[in-house]
Amino acid sequence: MLRSAIIGVGGFLPETVQTNEDLAKFVDTSDAWIQERTGIRKRHRARDDQPVSDLALEASKRALAAAGRTADQLDLIVVATTTPDMTFPSTASILQRKLGAPVLTAFDVQAVCSGFVYAMSVADGFVARGLSQCALVVGAEAMTRLMDYTDRGTCVLFGDGAGAVVVEPVEGQGTTADRGLLGFSLRSDGTKQDLLYVDGGPSTTGTVGKLRMVGNHVFKHAVVNISEAVVSAAKVAGVEVSEVDWFIPHQANQRILKGVADRLGIDEAKVISTVADHANTSAASIPLAMDVAVRDGRIKPGDLLLMEAMGGGLTWGACVVRY
Repeated sequence: MLRSAIIGVGGFLPETVQTNEDLAKFVDTSDAWIQERTGIRKRHRARDDQPVSDLALEASKRALAAAGRTADQLDLIVVATTTPDMTFPSTASILQRKLGAPVLTAFDVQAVCSGFVYAMSVADGFVARGLSQCALVVGAEAMTRLMDYTDRGTCVLFGDGAGAVVVEPVEGQGTTADRGLLGFSLRSDGTKQDLLYVDGGPSTTGTVGKLRMVGNHVFKHAVVNISEAVVSAAKVAGVEVSEVDWFIPHQANQRILKGVADRLGIDEAKVISTVADHANTSAASIPLAMDVAVRDGRIKPGDLLLMEAMGGGLTWGACVVRY
């Protein structure tokens, strides 16, 4: 059988770094307050002239280089983003042009922070069925564009960045030893919309809007819902959570990371955490964290990876990948 294997990973963070102390100069907050509640020390912020497609471009170039592939070999681009350059065309189409890729299939996936997990499952539908021989899956966000800096409960949480993976079909035997995407579980509950949303849009206010969140309720849903999706994805993959080598969660908040790991009985040493330095980069957070762990040597070929996320919608999900 065909599996969708990750053969290259790349990440990019904008050059501008914004520390907690920097935020405290114009937001009613402090480094101690932010770190105690979130674990975040700093975040990266895109320049005003740096659209999200530029972040995606740099991450994609690095992923292609890591995979030993070039843009002209791509036949599919899926970009997970909630902060696109434009209402249309898709950021994926803009990225295709900037990469110099040939005519191919390109589109965006919008599931907010869960976007990368959703995008991986979508790409799997093409790759594992022989419809794509070389796919680029990207999570890219400029979340600081959506911040209301009078709301200290949310504006301190988010940062900008992009992560990308190159995915290709590989032959598998249909066992848990196969390389590639082994199983996933996706969820959405639109009745929880008011817990995490942006108060604007083209067909409602005609504006971009600002991010709004009921943090304590989101935390409760995150720990319970993500844990359920992780167990479901592991069951689909045919593995036990205890077999996982590395847990790569969406980097929302260090307390959520710990809460989910504790609930699932995952050793803290197996958790890839970049939230302190990246903050919450929404759909970009999982591939960014993976890129860090691949580059520093923690993640090695053959390792079993568990990825999970929860975002506005509410959406949430998890996937199991043999790297």
